[in-house]
Formats: sequence, structure tokens, C-alpha cells
Amino acid sequence: MNETHKTRYSVHPGADKMYKDLRYQYWWPGMKKDIVLYVAKCLTCSKVKAEHQRPSGLLEQPEIPVWKWECIAMDFITKLPRTTHGHDSIWVIVDRLTKSAHFLPIRDDYGVKKLARIYINEIVSRHGVPLNIISDRDGRFTSRFWKSLQPSLGTQLNLSTAYHPQTDGQSERTIQTLEDMLRVCVIDFDGNWDSHLPLIEFSYNNSYHTIINMAPFEALYGRKCRSPICWNEIGESQITELIQETSDKVLRIRDNLLAARSRQKSYADKRRKPLEFRFGDLVLLKVSPCKGVVRFRKKGKLAPRFVGPFKILERIGKVAYKLELPESLNNVHPTFHVSNLKKCLADENLHIPLEEVRIDDTMHFVEKPAEIMDREVKQLKRSRIPIVKVRWESKRGP
Repeated sequence: MNETHKTRYSVHPGADKMYKDLRYQYWWPGMKKDIVLYVAKCLTCSKVKAEHQRPSGLLEQPEIPVWKWECIAMDFITKLPRTTHGHDSIWVIVDRLTKSAHFLPIRDDYGVKKLARIYINEIVSRHGVPLNIISDRDGRFTSRFWKSLQPSLGTQLNLSTAYHPQTDGQSERTIQTLEDMLRVCVIDFDGNWDSHLPLIEFSYNNSYHTIINMAPFEALYGRKCRSPICWNEIGESQITELIQETSDKVLRIRDNLLAARSRQKSYADKRRKPLEFRFGDLVLLKVSPCKGVVRFRKKGKLAPRFVGPFKILERIGKVAYKLELPESLNNVHPTFHVSNLKKCLADENLHIPLEEVRIDDTMHFVEKPAEIMDREVKQLKRSRIPIVKVRWESKRGP
């Protein structure tokens, strides 16, 4: 099996190809099962071969908010053209219940303290302090100041797991809509994009939203927005009815969200498979073998698809795990979604820790010779070549 799998004339074929090649010359009881197990335990195959299976991990959704602007999501749109006011980014903040959003023009070089002042002036002063915030792991959201500010206000931070942007799907979808509206305004109305941003925010919040079956403005304030296109007068006698309607609409929105979430989960779980790990299991971590992309110090399309193996330290929630990463990867967040992990079946003694590999100036492994086991002289037509068989001591054993 070693000759059929690891030599230069075979180059790690799959289990089916190995079985087809071997069955004409060899046979033993349980041959096909042994070949499948042998290929599954090959660490090189586990690292470099693409998976042709459904992604792991069933869809896990956050709890439905109870009231407006208690649970929000936020993200940044960066690298926009700089306007005359100096803005080149947009801070998108979305309420997860009513889907209403605020689009705040900012600069990419704003510090965390400046962003915290904008957050308090624009969000806290209008809607109060939220209970929790969902965001990605932007450097400004993972800073010490932001992490200390939110608990002092009574807000819980829910940051996405490493390399899993689907966690922050609410703000990502809103950003997609906002970018489309920005492109339309720049093409049709000219001018700087930040001058159109207030009207884009008004249009977004006053447009029908499929999930809640109404416009975000109506879900937030209990009645339709009064705009030049659709006038909607309200008298004093209707104030009491408006308050009751607002509470009823919140309940209706929650029912609509529950139905939409159940529908989305049924669609998503058809294309996913459940996968769980236990403490101490060895897993391989997925990297990105794309041209020019550097992840976990691996670059290029010929880089391995997986690195590791790493040991499971803790289970975070239902679909995330904390890994024991080496010192060379201490700048990477150790918690990953289960879809980025794959169970490692290879023997643990085959793994060489990154920090224990010693390489000299010529990029060769540094290994110490232990003893000379045999000598031989190879005779050619005009020369003799002495050959020495040496046993080496290395991290992989003698």
C-alpha cells in the first residue's frame, strides 16, 4: 500500500483508484476496507485534497429580539471614494427586530474613542442602550476600549467566529442593498455619495421588507412614514389606537421572523451535515488556497488546503470550537466554526509541531546523526563512490 500510494509514480491516489490498481496483483481479507482506512489516515491527503461533501454544521440562529433596538448588528463599508467632507467609509447599524438601519458616514482613520462618541450620539441617544451587539472581528470592535465600553453600558458583545462571516449575515445583507442604492444615486444624481446618504437611509427604512411584511419605519413607529409620495395623516383620536397597534405589530413581526427563520433553517440544513467533536480530538483547519491570499502563513494555489492537526480545547456554543494553536499563530483568534474543521484520522506521532522544526540557512531540516549502520562502495566504469548508511535522530524518530 505504501508503494501504491506514496511513491512518485503514484502520488497519493484515492481509495477507489488504489483498490483498482492493487486488486489485479494482491488480495487479502477486508482488502477494500483496509485501503479506505489507510487513505483516510494519510496526513498529506487530508491536508491537500478538496472535500466533495456537504459543509459541516447545521444552521444555528440567534434568538429573536423581544423589543425594538435591543439587539443590533453593525459593520463597516470601507474603501469608498473620498468625498469633499473627507468621508471614505460608512458605519452600518441595523436593528434585528424591525430591520431599521442607520448609515453613518465616517473616515477610515477614525479611532475607537471617536467611533464610541458617534455611537452614543446617534444610537444610544435615539434608541437607548441595546442588550447585545453582533459584529465581525474588525480591529475596532476587538479593541480593549470598545470591549470595556460595552459591558460598562450593560451591552453584551457577540463577535463572529474566525473566518466565518455568515455570523453577521444581517448587516452583510443590508450592506449589499446599501451599496446597490449608492451606485444608483451616483449614476442618476451625481455629486458626492455622502450627500445622498440621508435620503438613502430614508428610502431604505420606508421600503417594504419581506421578512417582517411591512416597512422598517412602520415596524419601528407603528404607522407608515409621512412622505411626499404617500401622505398619511393621523389625528389625536387615533393616538390610543396607534399605541395598541404598535404592540400588536411587534408580536406580528416576531411571528413573521419565526416563520422566516424556520424556512431559512429548513433550506440551509438540506445542504449541511451535523458534525461534533469532543475535548482532545485532533482536527485539521481549513485555509484558503487561492492565488495571492495569505491565511495562516500559507500563500498560493499550491499551498495545502488544511493545516494542523490541532487539539480541541473547548466547545463554544453549538457550532464553534476553540483550538490549541501554536505560538506561531498567536495572532489568530482560536475559535472557529465547525465548517472550517475536519477530523484528523492520521497518527498523532506523524505531526511535527511548527515551533520544533529546525531549518538551516539552506532550508534543510537540522537532524543529528546517531550512528553509522553500514558501508558500501558503488563501482562505476571509471570511479568508485563510497556510500554510508546513517541512522539519524530527529523529531520524527530514528
